[in-house]
Amino acid sequence: MEKKLGLSALTALVLSSMLGAGVFSLPQNMAAVAGPAALLIGWLITGVGILFLSLAMLLLTRIKPELDGGIFTYARAGFGELMGFCSAWGYWLCAVIANVSYLVIVFSALSFFTDTPDRTIFGDGNTWQAMLGASVLLWLVHWLVLRGVQTAASINMLATLGKLVPLLLFVVLAVMAFNYDRFRFDFSGVTLGQPLWEQIKQTMLITLWVFIGVEGAVVVSARARHKKDVGRATLLAVLAALLVYLLVTLLSLGVVPRAELAEMRNPSMAGLMTRLLGNWGDAVIAIGLIISVCGAYLSWTIMAAEVPFIAAQQGAFPRSIARQNARNAPSASLWLTNGSVQVCLILIALTHADYNTLLTIASEMILVPYLLVGLYLIKVVRENSNLSRWPLAWGPAFTVSGCFTLLARYIF
Repeated sequence: MEKKLGLSALTALVLSSMLGAGVFSLPQNMAAVAGPAALLIGWLITGVGILFLSLAMLLLTRIKPELDGGIFTYARAGFGELMGFCSAWGYWLCAVIANVSYLVIVFSALSFFTDTPDRTIFGDGNTWQAMLGASVLLWLVHWLVLRGVQTAASINMLATLGKLVPLLLFVVLAVMAFNYDRFRFDFSGVTLGQPLWEQIKQTMLITLWVFIGVEGAVVVSARARHKKDVGRATLLAVLAALLVYLLVTLLSLGVVPRAELAEMRNPSMAGLMTRLLGNWGDAVIAIGLIISVCGAYLSWTIMAAEVPFIAAQQGAFPRSIARQNARNAPSASLWLTNGSVQVCLILIALTHADYNTLLTIASEMILVPYLLVGLYLIKVVRENSNLSRWPLAWGPAFTVSGCFTLLARYIF
């Protein structure tokens, strides 16, 4: 009999899928494109948007508990077979690219221990040695997930706890070393030569990237012990991740001047920890990054395999992909997903594409599936509120009112 996932396992799955490689590179990524003022506004916009997205998912899991699989099934139920098909394929391809990016950054972090100025082994994670190591890790995780989603989720919970240790250590040390005068120097980012709105726009791609994975509990909702836990896990994980991202980004600007921070090698948190702890600070972050990314990669492998599995059950993918093994793991979908990841790893080694290239592709591909979730909730609210009897101009007001009514009913 298949074991179901509880609230803690679901929360760890979502949090781990968001807290991956991006958080360790956030200080440099943000400092390179914006000053403190733009960062605060950018995080406010993204934070509000992601909170609304997580609340939309929470509401839909309560209103439509029969729709398992989340991202794909909401698009299909709301807008027909074609939109469901496009959402399923688009989300799955995004998950494949995200998995490739995690494998690339793992071996980029390992280069802290293996590479010297005269010898490059792993480099930016795109050498043939890195491709070989990534392939070994790929099929090791493949074997682990084949042993059952519950087993993989339990290991992921341990990895989530492991990644929080270096992050909390960084936050504590950064608070102790924080200099307010350094933080507020060039607060509006004048030295960047970009207007404030342009700086805000540049931060949005990065802030979106680090929140990809917010849908983790919804994607595996069919394996949840209680449907209510799906929405709760999503909301808890988003709030925790948002707090971590804000602290890491803003405290960094009080430790090192923005211009200097923008020139640091990624993962830039390693360079900051060297300032805070001495020569072994970068090793602490490199190890933390490896644990973090491996946990996130495990989460994304589970999610990436679940989407084709659910889609195949409902006809959007070939029926043969719906096969499960004796441990109820989606074996056919897992082989398809990891086979695609392996092909991408070979292409990375041939083209020498890096982590930032993969970040851009994945961030842009996820926007449409996220948009369809919000649009489906609006459609459900309008239908439940019988808005067709109201004048067109009143529609948006009653839609917003309906959303808050549902929030009060299903959350509070």
